[in-house]
Amino acid sequence: MGTGSREENASKEIEISTWPDDDVILYDGVCIFCSRWVRFVIARDTARRFRFTPIQSGYGTRLAKSFGIDPDDPDTNAVVHGGVAYMKSDAALTVLSHLPGWGWTRTLFAVPKPLRDAVYSLIARNRYRIFGKYETCFVPDADMRARVLE
Repeated sequence: MGTGSREENASKEIEISTWPDDDVILYDGVCIFCSRWVRFVIARDTARRFRFTPIQSGYGTRLAKSFGIDPDDPDTNAVVHGGVAYMKSDAALTVLSHLPGWGWTRTLFAVPKPLRDAVYSLIARNRYRIFGKYETCFVPDADMRARVLE
């Protein structure tokens, strides 16, 4: 049984040809782990390709709903890249593989998606218990704020 190519996996994701923005990362703004993920990406995204939106913002809520993500109980982050919405492990690997020095992460797409997503979901389900939760949405500094869509 094959694992499917990256292109085959992408075709199973949500086509969003009408969404006006590309390279947008949707994240849980009260999740400490998720906010650290955003900081990790910003620190390495020297081309400033990616922009960010917390699911708690108006823009983020609309984006989440268009992907079928419950904004009140998100179980995944997402990234819009090339007109396709990637979620769970596909989202994380898509972002990582476009950061300088992280292209090697493309090889992780060879790991079967059900296995990758099982690990992702385990962390996502326990993220508040393991990493904690902000009382209010994470507020980025001025440089980060320029890349946040609300």
